[in-house]
Amino acid sequence: MIGSTRQITVYAYRAPVDMRKSFDTLTALVIQGLRRDVMSGDLFVFVSRTRQRAKVLYWDGTGLCLFAKRLAKGYFAAPWTRAGDGPLVLTTSELALLLEGSDLIARMPLSPPAYAPTNRVLRWG
Repeated sequence: MIGSTRQITVYAYRAPVDMRKSFDTLTALVIQGLRRDVMSGDLFVFVSRTRQRAKVLYWDGTGLCLFAKRLAKGYFAAPWTRAGDGPLVLTTSELALLLEGSDLIARMPLSPPAYAPTNRVLRWG
């Protein structure tokens, strides 16, 4: 999909979005609805009410990119059906599944939590 060697966070907007919205309106949803900086380099996913269209907003360092996809058959998973408040955080693997039309991401978390280093000391012998 979008190649990068750094850790990218994917935020899915939890409400259906009118797919006529473009750069400025989707940016406002990121800032006001998700409380995130659109120029962070993270990916922001929006799904339509009919779940046949999706858009991904992305800052590539020089400008905003807007990727759009319309499924020929089937439906995108509905991020608004997942329990919880605030933005739905996905991995890039889960984003790929979502954009392929898989509904697995709406049922359960598919990836382990992000690695968080600790101050534990491993003792040998």
